[in-house]
Amino acid sequence: ECLDVLTAAGDKTGVSKPRSEVHRDGDYHRAVHVWIYCESTGELLLQHRADCKDSWPGQWDISSAGHISAGDSSLSSARRELQEELGIKLPVDAFELIFVFLQECVINNGTYTNNEYNDVYLVTTLTPIPLEAFTLQESEVSAVRYMHRDEYKSCLAAESGEYVPYDVNGQYGQLFSIIEERYKDNTESRSLTLQKQISRYAPIHLEPELTTLSEGDKEALGYILKASMVIDEIFYEQVWNSNTMLRDWLRAHADSSSLDSLKWAYYSINKSPWSCLDENKAFLSTADSAVKLLTDATKPISGWKGLEYRAAFPLDKPRGANFYPADMNKMEFDLWKSGLTDKEQKDATGFFTVIKRPDALLTTSVVESDGPNQTNTSDDLFIVPYSKEYKASLEKATELLIKASDCSDCPR
Repeated sequence: ECLDVLTAAGDKTGVSKPRSEVHRDGDYHRAVHVWIYCESTGELLLQHRADCKDSWPGQWDISSAGHISAGDSSLSSARRELQEELGIKLPVDAFELIFVFLQECVINNGTYTNNEYNDVYLVTTLTPIPLEAFTLQESEVSAVRYMHRDEYKSCLAAESGEYVPYDVNGQYGQLFSIIEERYKDNTESRSLTLQKQISRYAPIHLEPELTTLSEGDKEALGYILKASMVIDEIFYEQVWNSNTMLRDWLRAHADSSSLDSLKWAYYSINKSPWSCLDENKAFLSTADSAVKLLTDATKPISGWKGLEYRAAFPLDKPRGANFYPADMNKMEFDLWKSGLTDKEQKDATGFFTVIKRPDALLTTSVVESDGPNQTNTSDDLFIVPYSKEYKASLEKATELLIKASDCSDCPR
């Protein structure tokens, strides 16, 4: 396995080296940490590292972790490691990138240097995954167990030798503070905050004058309004890949409590979980998000309906929205773009295309192989024109506009 060598600041150098040489020479590189958190019990899933591991053998550690191979993406690596080590197959919307952690240490009597930038992901499940549902990779993992987050934090703080060490008072303390913040009992405080945010907006009622319009034009306006609502649906999709699921979930649960009603009201204004008047600060978290059920995420277990998880979204509004892969940075995009033809570069930077990774095919059906206007110039990124990405919505809007035209009295 080869890894991309990074600068001390975390930027790619353009050089890749075998994993053993990276740790021998102390090169900076990237890896992923994936934590599975059960919100009903407050427990984190820990894995027991196999005794044959070259680092921290026989100690309890992250649910799943691994290096990002040269040329691979962070999210793809996170999904792959979870499936290989624990036998859990999850779609991209299950993974929430919560922070990046730089681990710098020397172990094994100075023979193993770990200068590692770790993308830390959180997968939130409603209930514990039955231990018998896991398929463990014996060369990596010898056992798994659940442990309450507070107990685990205490063991790390006490520097217990049973656990791979992490400084809970340093960067890695974010794992616990993020979880604690979103699950603490603060219903009253959240309600007051949302009420104040909503009160900054004044509702405006529009009363158009329609008496001068013919019956045909009035009917046409109805179709135009329906078409605009279809286009609005595209906007929701463009904000974030799970935004429509979040919207539908909040709307369906708006009557569950006064807090849920406020969540839905403020979401309806922003059309996202990020507040426009507060520099896009999130007013919701993945703990508020939609619940999805996967019946085939693990091997089947009698009496267990399957894995229920929260569709994730980041606390920081993605700069690339849903037009680009969530884990793609500018350097990767520029490097990929440099290998395209002039026409492909124009498409890649145009206003009517989205960029996707092949793993998006696992959760969407919009990318059609060998389409005339779709470009797949590498194993990692795709150019997809709007006409294909939003094909179903555009066709529906077109039908409505044609109906509007047919019933309108306005000359064509």
